[in-house]
Amino acid sequence: MTMNKTRQQGLSRRGWKTGSTEEFLELSAEEAEYIELKVLLSRKLREQRIGQQLNQTQLARLINSSQSRVAKMEAGDPSVSIDLLVKSLFALGMSREDLGEWIRR
Repeated sequence: MTMNKTRQQGLSRRGWKTGSTEEFLELSAEEAEYIELKVLLSRKLREQRIGQQLNQTQLARLINSSQSRVAKMEAGDPSVSIDLLVKSLFALGMSREDLGEWIRR
C-alpha cells in the first residue's frame, strides 16, 4: 500500500522520513518477494477455505492440524512455512497448474 503524495509531503515537512517497508526493514529484493508470496498464499488459503464454506476447524481436520495453526496460516504468521500453505491449498483441491497460474498473475 502506498501513501498518498500529499500526506507524504506533509510528513516530510515535519521532519519524518518516508519509504517502503523493504527499505525500513532493510530487506533484499529476494526477501521482499518471499514475504509477498507468503502473504499472497495466506490470503489465497483463506479465500479457498471460505469459498468451500469450511471453518478453520474443518480445514484443520482436513490437513491434520489445529484450528490455531490454520489461524496462524491465514494471518501470515512467520512460524508458518510456505510448504504448509501449499500443502493446505492442495488439500482444498487446488492443482499445481492452478496454483502456478494464480502465482503468475
